Amino acid sequence: MHSEFDIVVIGAGHAGVEAALAASRMGMAVGCITLSADTIAKMPCNPAIGGLAKGQMVLEVDALGGEMGRAIDAAMIHFKMLNMSKGPAVRAPRAQADKAEYTAYMRRVMESAPGLTIIYDMAVGIETEGGAVSAVVGRGGRYGARAVILTAGTFLDGLMHIGLENRPGGRDDEPAAIGITESLEKLGITSGRLKTGTPPRLAKDSIDWSRVTPQPGDENIIPFSHATEAVDRPMVPCHITYTSGQTHEIIRGSLDRSPLYSGCIKGVGPRYCPSIEDKVVKFPNRPRHQVFLEPEGLKTDWIYANGISTSLPRDVQEKIVRSIAGLEEAQILRHGYAIEYDYFPPGQLHPWLETKAVKNLFHAGQVNGTSGYEEAAGQGLVAGVNAVRSLRGEEPLVLGRDEAYVGVLIDDLVTRGTSEPYRMFTSRAEYRLLLRADNTDRRLMRYGYENGLIDESAFTRSQTKLKTVAEIREHLNNTFREGKSLGKFLRRRENSWRDLLASEPGLAGRNLPDDFWDAVEIEEKYGGYIERQQAQVERFRKLEDRPVPADFDYESIKGLRTESRKKLMEVKPISLGQASRIPGVNPADISILLVALHRRRRE
Repeated sequence: MHSEFDIVVIGAGHAGVEAALAASRMGMAVGCITLSADTIAKMPCNPAIGGLAKGQMVLEVDALGGEMGRAIDAAMIHFKMLNMSKGPAVRAPRAQADKAEYTAYMRRVMESAPGLTIIYDMAVGIETEGGAVSAVVGRGGRYGARAVILTAGTFLDGLMHIGLENRPGGRDDEPAAIGITESLEKLGITSGRLKTGTPPRLAKDSIDWSRVTPQPGDENIIPFSHATEAVDRPMVPCHITYTSGQTHEIIRGSLDRSPLYSGCIKGVGPRYCPSIEDKVVKFPNRPRHQVFLEPEGLKTDWIYANGISTSLPRDVQEKIVRSIAGLEEAQILRHGYAIEYDYFPPGQLHPWLETKAVKNLFHAGQVNGTSGYEEAAGQGLVAGVNAVRSLRGEEPLVLGRDEAYVGVLIDDLVTRGTSEPYRMFTSRAEYRLLLRADNTDRRLMRYGYENGLIDESAFTRSQTKLKTVAEIREHLNNTFREGKSLGKFLRRRENSWRDLLASEPGLAGRNLPDDFWDAVEIEEKYGGYIERQQAQVERFRKLEDRPVPADFDYESIKGLRTESRKKLMEVKPISLGQASRIPGVNPADISILLVALHRRRRE
């Protein structure tokens, strides 16, 4: 098969789907290569979307015009707004998905997208011409492309481990992708090796549900997508149980059969989502660890045992599971496993996710060293938008650290790099009070609208909300009752906007949606802190707005330390702000660089 496309996306996981949909919706002819229709947006690990910081990223993807928020609204079976007892900066939605429905939804969207062709093949190489990408080579043909987006997940030279047994594979029973890594290395792109894993799946009817604790979801379900009016689906509870001392003894006695501790696995695993054997070894004084029992769908009896990810042998996994309360008779439907795979250290990318070595070749998702569906979706959307903008000769979309968690994610990757699977946390964002779940529409919809991914009505509503919230806040702070402003009344901890409307019939008569009033309350209660962070952003923007030319000669700058010069030459920062975040570059180096930039400008 020989075909010509504007853009070819390699992989149809969470990054690939968003990249392909964004590019096709922006008017490009897109080919998306995947092995099977059944694996589109597949959830090979936990069938859940959202969580701390991750939930904010899903909302950001939606505000930018992506599909993940709509998909989880259409497939969720359990919803929880996390951290409701804490401040709005760390509140985040999380939903359990019916994994089969989620994949079916994304498949329907992909199949109906104009200009998008799904190619069932295995990519094995990338061709270039004149320093730019020109085609993707598959087992079944050659696919010409003016731009390529690589979103191959864990498939690149994937090697799966259960005990001391290993075999090539990308996940489950799917083959590894051989050839892409070697193809890119010939183009000057270096690779590394990472590792991830998954827990066993259990049969629902084999669990003693009387011995585990229910974890019900919220009754008030808040949709992830601005396009979803309400979620009207049957919900089911999750449950929690714990490992025991017996569990830990079984694991300690089996470490010689662990690929992780016997030296079989060379790749670096995720620090913040470790295997159960890692937890037991690294936290020897912990008497137990949480195990969440999460259903994988409404029409399946598979239960995801969240918390006991493992690559120990099958017989050891059987013993581990049956040493846990409620799981004494549990049947394992699929054993846990670890997988090693190739990735490309993301310092080799520009901040718009294009490789520095090859023009119009973009990387997104786990090939950049990240973990998580949400991190992948955010990168995929940005890569898709920027591939189109590059072909049009337009400036790339680069989201600031003060604008989006997706911006923090990409900046961390390309500026600081990663040698272990990167996971987003609220603590990674220095301006997290500005990056709340409630204001993603006001922060980002203008970018989605400018790129043709958000329609006029949704954009108009976001602008109306922005204007209305500002008007109401001004009214509250200029209206007094008994010598105190209404704004001060709302800022008191014990008062809510509902109390305000009860005492002010005139305000109640405005008949605004709840999310407008939620925004008013949050910005009043946290107004001082928000203004302080905005002032920090403005101070820092002076560095962000000072560009560094792509061809800047760092070798000619006298006074720069050797380490700093080397780092600057590797990263090639686009601004002084990015330069200041490079590990090993200190404030004195930035001062020297600033002087050199002034000199160049004068010359």
